[in-house]
Amino acid sequence: MKKQYAVIGLGRFGGSMCKALADQGMEVLAIDIDEDRVNEFSNVVTHAVIADSTDEGVLKSLGIRNFQHVVVAIGDNLQSSILTTLILKEMGVEKITVKAQNDYHEKVLRKIGADKIIHPERDMGVRIAHQIVSNNVLDYLELSDEHSIVELVATKKMNNKSLIELDIRAKYGCNVVAVKRGKDIYVSPQADQSIHQGDVLIVIGGDKDINRLEKQMANEE
Repeated sequence: MKKQYAVIGLGRFGGSMCKALADQGMEVLAIDIDEDRVNEFSNVVTHAVIADSTDEGVLKSLGIRNFQHVVVAIGDNLQSSILTTLILKEMGVEKITVKAQNDYHEKVLRKIGADKIIHPERDMGVRIAHQIVSNNVLDYLELSDEHSIVELVATKKMNNKSLIELDIRAKYGCNVVAVKRGKDIYVSPQADQSIHQGDVLIVIGGDKDINRLEKQMANEE
């Protein structure tokens, strides 16, 4: 059976979530109070409905409790976001992901039991900042407050050196968990794995350690 998702709030974030889930072949129920937004997604998702998500009776009539995962992507209306999350939690929805506007919003969402809280603008800002600072950084993803995973492009100085010669773990405290070369990917590479200029190294480690590695690679550009 296909997983069923519901997305409440069809702004930029909610809309892009709907498209991405639909592209992966998932069943998606899109909900918004704005008729124009709902009409925009009627041909993109499985079902698109005009509804007020703060009305428990409406959510019950939509069978929202049967959806495995509900994303609350309501824009600027914090009260609606919080109330919707609370109703979903009380109805027993399996997993609830909520877009937070700020730290205060996040604190309230955590207290009422949201399973996952995301800050799209803040998270994207961090990723783009790392990409701007160094041409070697392709992507950056926070795993926790202190640890991240990053994609780095191997520099000229790294060319034809093995991982043991580069000694990234000892020098920087980071682990190379995979190496991408063209269409090939080497997961959990051996110490004697040779690195070529332009290879993509997927590195996991503490934020401070990754920052030191990024700076060193930026100096080698």
